[in-house]
Amino acid sequence: MNARAVTALETADWRMRVFGIYEEVRRLTAAGQASDAHAFWRDERDGLFAAHPATPLLPEDREGFSGLPVAPYDPAWRFEVTIDEPDADDPRPRSFEFATGTDGVVPFELLGVARIDGVGELDVWRLASYGGGLFVPVKDALAGRPGGTYGGGRYLIDTIKGSSLNPALAPGADQADGARLVLDFNFAYNPSCAYDPAWACPLAQPGNRVAVPIPVGESYGDAPLEPGSAADALD
Repeated sequence: MNARAVTALETADWRMRVFGIYEEVRRLTAAGQASDAHAFWRDERDGLFAAHPATPLLPEDREGFSGLPVAPYDPAWRFEVTIDEPDADDPRPRSFEFATGTDGVVPFELLGVARIDGVGELDVWRLASYGGGLFVPVKDALAGRPGGTYGGGRYLIDTIKGSSLNPALAPGADQADGARLVLDFNFAYNPSCAYDPAWACPLAQPGNRVAVPIPVGESYGDAPLEPGSAADALD
């Protein structure tokens, strides 16, 4: 048996399933069923983590797995923002490189900045290699705290892996609409390296760290944070 081929096919199947999940999420959201879309996303991911051969869960963590800790949907954490050019004198880095260890160095280029009311600013990155894609991680004030979020930050958008909430542009639509980005923190999720250190994951850069607690999305503990519990978590 060609073990490498089996692993590659299993990973490809995982990716296809994730793409399918987000396609259905976008369809439900466009139909005004954002809460249902979130429940679908949560349940489908639980199924993948529990039973798929490419799950990032370690073998000892699969036994007794009952689902990922995800907070209930809160529409206040969904935003549509523009991707703004940084000012010429803005000192933020315009690129960074991530060494994977197995696939070489992966370069990222800064596309712009998303400014989010009540949250802060997040850098929007472009994967500057084969396949391209957008990448938006976020590290909030709950990162690394007991019952909080993953210490390295979570992913909001990673289009090369399928995670994107932007609706498809209609043929003939004003392409300026493409500079708007849907950022829904309810769908923030942990990278694979949060569960298996064998994975190499680009983490939140300085421009993707915010000072506020974000109590929605996937947490990193035994139970999801309830909306409104952020202030208590910071005491």
